[in-house]
Amino acid sequence: MWLSARKQVLAPSYAWRMVSPLGLRDSATLDTLPDRYAQRSVPTEVSDAWASTGNLGGEGINMIWAERPAMSDFFFRDAVAPWIPSAAKTIFYNTRVPMTLLSYNTAGGRANAQERLAATFSGNINREAQVGAFLDYLYSKGCYADQAAKNLAWGFSGSYIGPRYQLQALFYHYNLLNKENGGITDSRYITDPELVQGGVSSIDAKSIPTRLTDAHSRFVGTKVVLNNRYNVGYWRTDEPQEGDTVERRTYVPVTSFIWTFDYTGGKHLFNNVAAATGEDEEPFFKNSYLYPGHTGDRTSYSSFKNTLGVQLMEGFHKYAKFGLAAYLSYAVNKYTQTPDTLTDRTGLTPLPEGFGGVSPEATEHLVSVGAQLTKERGSWLTYRATAELGITGRTAGDIRVDGSATTHIPVRKDTLDVSAFAAFHNTAAPYLMENYLSNHFVWRNDFGKQRRVTFGGAVDFARTGSRAEVQVDNVQNHLYFGPDFLPAQHGGSVQVLSVRLRQNLRAGILRWDNQITWQTTSDDHVIPLPALAVYSNLYLKFRVATLYVQLGVDCDYYTKYYAPRYQPATATFANQSEIKLGNYPFMNVYANLKLSKARFYVMMSHINQGWFSRDYFALPDYPMNPRRFQLGVSIDFAN
Repeated sequence: MWLSARKQVLAPSYAWRMVSPLGLRDSATLDTLPDRYAQRSVPTEVSDAWASTGNLGGEGINMIWAERPAMSDFFFRDAVAPWIPSAAKTIFYNTRVPMTLLSYNTAGGRANAQERLAATFSGNINREAQVGAFLDYLYSKGCYADQAAKNLAWGFSGSYIGPRYQLQALFYHYNLLNKENGGITDSRYITDPELVQGGVSSIDAKSIPTRLTDAHSRFVGTKVVLNNRYNVGYWRTDEPQEGDTVERRTYVPVTSFIWTFDYTGGKHLFNNVAAATGEDEEPFFKNSYLYPGHTGDRTSYSSFKNTLGVQLMEGFHKYAKFGLAAYLSYAVNKYTQTPDTLTDRTGLTPLPEGFGGVSPEATEHLVSVGAQLTKERGSWLTYRATAELGITGRTAGDIRVDGSATTHIPVRKDTLDVSAFAAFHNTAAPYLMENYLSNHFVWRNDFGKQRRVTFGGAVDFARTGSRAEVQVDNVQNHLYFGPDFLPAQHGGSVQVLSVRLRQNLRAGILRWDNQITWQTTSDDHVIPLPALAVYSNLYLKFRVATLYVQLGVDCDYYTKYYAPRYQPATATFANQSEIKLGNYPFMNVYANLKLSKARFYVMMSHINQGWFSRDYFALPDYPMNPRRFQLGVSIDFAN
């Protein structure tokens, strides 16, 4: 009986993620394997080239171009996207036995403690309806001064998948509070501490002075999605199977009518009480437009979007080999910024010449139409293509076309998976990239539409642990932040070629997993990237009675490049061409174990601190976390 229940918890009847805008369902699995469990407690778990402020839960940007998402309408949350929930990451489960996963991770001592508590629950009301909930609380004091992060995210989900009516619903809320230290005042505290400390070589990371001492950012957001689908079709009587005398009827949907309600709300606050300076006595912020001695920026965003669609279903007839849908979307976006109510600007920076002013409140009404072609069934070929055209407002004339296809080729007793994808996006700049007002940064821009053509593919052979991916991008009118931390647009085209190879090797209990990403950009002043990023994991994998054991050492490494600078006032990353970072291996020694329903780990992260080099910076002025001990446990319950 225990084995049956256990199997249902770890391998539910089915699990999926909802795909906007029409609520298609992509299959998903619950990850309860101990492999790489320890690595989820270090910032580099996000990417093989994760440029961040260092602390778990802190801001960062993915320097693997093929993995970096496009800039969102509310660009502030892009910097903390890995630590907040999203509709795309929400997993729905349909299980006969309720499942509960509870995990707790901790690291460091009293001064630099890091703790994370996470819980996931899902249970079925009946065969067609289920509910779920999650909680994720992360508190990290940080290894350096004024770097603490306190993140809380929670939410609910539910679904009803009936023959006629279907509902997928989710709600989540997050509140992230991050201290902003502006980076350390002098990189030599890391690279050459004897020089700045009069010959003393050891230093407590918490004692290194930072450029900001009383500043913090807050990211708050809420998401509500209600995807409703009503199927119109007919009942089909299935022939009884051998030995079965019960007549079974199956509902065959022919046409679906779809309504999706999507609400997104977000706030970004930046507060700074003490305007710090560096050792050169230069102010951290060059300009102050609204407040002379402190900063209290507040920017908020809300979007109410309704999508109506109709779909001709795949498979209702033997000649209906694909599904075809059309839809209409209407969105109301609202922006609220810090108001400029000053009449006396004595002691403040004059507004930029020609600055026409930014309204503290703005509302957009955006209408778009789209179509979707899908083939979700079949063991040989599946595909999906979506095209959308903006009709009104700022996004009039926007074009988004995305397509992907996958085929499975039998090879002996295994399968070779081959996939291809392509996309063409011609999109307007986000509203806040053209209109922004705060204490330290103001801008008013009129950018042209960004054009991006992407295509590529992948070959995956599970039997040999091999995977190869290729992606080619051509980006025109690319938007980015320049060295002055202001938005800029490159009028020409930039090409990016990415190749990723993964090979997992094994010899008895010895395993060696490798992933190599090579990428090149035609203009590294516009899109700077490390040319090579490597993740390598060498370990022993075996069992001691019923105890699963994985002992090993892993390493993240990427070559030197002009890493972006981080601006805490806007939570953005700006290009620079003065400091190259990289060429540093970040290594962890770990033990992942699993016994019965519990998995746990012990790890010494950044074990190689100071061995090969002291230049362990992820961003200019932001060093990586020093060596420290970490441990965690995760338990899944069969209720």
